[in-house]
Amino acid sequence: MSYYENALKMRHYIEKATVSLSDAEALEVPMLFPSWKAGTDYGEDQRIEYGGTLYRCIQGHTALADWTPPAAPALWAAVSLEEWPEWVQPTGAYDAYNIGARVTHKGKKWISDTEGNVWEPGVYGWTEVTEQMTEDHLSP
Repeated sequence: MSYYENALKMRHYIEKATVSLSDAEALEVPMLFPSWKAGTDYGEDQRIEYGGTLYRCIQGHTALADWTPPAAPALWAAVSLEEWPEWVQPTGAYDAYNIGARVTHKGKKWISDTEGNVWEPGVYGWTEVTEQMTEDHLSP
């Protein structure tokens, strides 16, 4: 077996092993995950690397050339451990925020008050978290 064939085989086993990593572990080594590629079938919850960022597939699909993770938020979500990630406008019911979801928006922290929340924080369906609130009040 050639060096190239050995390297491909090793890469295959590395990618299989990444499935068992937690998000925290995966974020330390995004380069071990398969890189996004047009024409590839992706399954729900599959993690891939694109541009140095780790993404999780939200909805199974076959990737078209213009469906890169940054360009297709309905299909991909960046993997993050942030407790208060930046709010992103949902594009439909599949990526709407659930009750208790925590986000940061315009320099403030917000908690979703409604299921299937697609509204911008401060407009409807969100409670602004103030310094007077205790951790007990932050539980969904």
